[in-house]
Amino acid sequence: MVETNTNVSRPIPRSIEVPVEAAGRRLDQFLAQTLDDEGQPVSRVRVQLLLEQGDVLVNGKHEKASLKLRGGERIEVTGTPHPAPLKAAPENIPLDVVFEDADLAVINKPAGMMVHAGSGQTESARSQGTLVNALLYRFNSLSSTGGELRPGIVHRLDKNTSGLIVVAKNDRTHAALGAMFSARHMKKTYIALVHGPLEREKGTINSSVSRDPVRRTRMTVKPSENARTAVSHYEVVRRLETRFGKFTLVRVRIETGRTHQIRVHMASLGHPVVGDTLYGGSGQLPEQDAPGTKQGAARRNKNPEVLRLGRNFLHAARLEFEHPGTKKLLELEAPLAKELESFLKKLEA
Repeated sequence: MVETNTNVSRPIPRSIEVPVEAAGRRLDQFLAQTLDDEGQPVSRVRVQLLLEQGDVLVNGKHEKASLKLRGGERIEVTGTPHPAPLKAAPENIPLDVVFEDADLAVINKPAGMMVHAGSGQTESARSQGTLVNALLYRFNSLSSTGGELRPGIVHRLDKNTSGLIVVAKNDRTHAALGAMFSARHMKKTYIALVHGPLEREKGTINSSVSRDPVRRTRMTVKPSENARTAVSHYEVVRRLETRFGKFTLVRVRIETGRTHQIRVHMASLGHPVVGDTLYGGSGQLPEQDAPGTKQGAARRNKNPEVLRLGRNFLHAARLEFEHPGTKKLLELEAPLAKELESFLKKLEA
């Protein structure tokens, strides 16, 4: 069993003046949307811990989480939360191993699986069902570079994104792979289905990405002093005109690996990823009328069919890199997840 204390990740103590527009909001809600930890939002669970520990003062007094703010208060955050240690235990979860040797493994991760445990959830959700849990069961040893909470993890995939992810079995390999990512020598290609017809057959999105200052669970391409360079190259695979609307299947190669990079980049073009409700996509596609036709009139007289997708239509399809040990070129691919193939077939039927 691997155990670690999350005290290494802390919101920075700070002084906050409550803006007038925050009047009527709960104290804990306001803090969860305002505090950040190295660019990452601080969960409501961690805010509750701060309040319980007496590390939050409102106009010099300790207040309850449910306090309704009026605007103009001075909030002082004087400490850091001390949650119970997270525990990552081995779990017998099936893994689709695309490549494996003594130094590394490449896994085809399913959508719905978190890569590693995170704060802000229940204890069971934080410590079970992640890729790390499955890796601990499957492999005898993993690199320790990422810390005890993330053994072997060199990079991440979003929970609702499927596809290839590299895992390091030792620290030497982890360092070499990390250097490849930093130098942009790791070629990563994704397949995505986006809403609407893209204007160009191919293009490059070179828009820096940062945390959205208002909606902390989102990223944004709006200018910010904290923005980080992000480059995505896309090309059209095929265009779809269906009874559920118009869509474009695209291949996207990313030079950088910023949080939500492809999702926020495609949304910035006005073509969000299908199923990605965080950035304006939809996972429920109602059948559309064909105006002025008998077919359209017939459809208006019945309940339209609704096509549903319970995840993002985004798949890490290909990885290409030089093996840090053997120096051989690895070209690895993972076919579209079955639910995505099925969704495409229904869409085009």
